[in-house]
Amino acid sequence: MAEEKKTASKKSEPKAEKKSEFFEYKGKPLVRSGKSLYYGDINDPYVVCLTVKSEKEEGNTKIADLVGVQLIATDETISPKDRIIKKSEKNGLFTALDLGAAWLERQLKKG
Repeated sequence: MAEEKKTASKKSEPKAEKKSEFFEYKGKPLVRSGKSLYYGDINDPYVVCLTVKSEKEEGNTKIADLVGVQLIATDETISPKDRIIKKSEKNGLFTALDLGAAWLERQLKKG
């Protein structure tokens, strides 16, 4: 009878699976809003904002050509102008995202 209780209690415990609602890159959320992409967890002190400034046609598809990259503090007590820690422009979305990911990782390690 003791074994039956153990089995029953194991079955009744739901397994907690964390499902992400967002795409992820290197374990952090990547969210698109219009021509901007935000990379990082909004609960962290910093995130990266990628803004597509120009596009080029590749067949029937538009590809991001020039992309602005900004490392931004998420602290709302800081003025919007002072929140920008670093900024740059890169050719191509992957290059911009890779740079932003490196900046974010370093900044989060600094604190």
